[in-house]
Amino acid sequence: MKFRSVLALAALISFAAPALAQTAPLVAGKVTKIDESAGKITIDHQKIPNLDMPPMTMVFHASDPALLKAVKAGDKVKFSAESVNGQLTVTHIEQAK
Repeated sequence: MKFRSVLALAALISFAAPALAQTAPLVAGKVTKIDESAGKITIDHQKIPNLDMPPMTMVFHASDPALLKAVKAGDKVKFSAESVNGQLTVTHIEQAK
């Protein structure tokens, strides 16, 4: 009986895990400034639903310095942002097509 309970719990966790690991949505924006030395990027962006943030121009930290080399000021982009340790952070960025 105990084995079945453990097995059922393991099955439940394995099915629920993908639903819990949702990725942040891609948001449209335009890069206005990049500060590589500070690891920051300024983006004039549309609404960011997962952060409940209206459209505005905002400074974000980059989760990886390589993200800052993929774009330049003036580029139209699609990006994902999340709150990481209390800091608004770009976790993905790509040039808009």
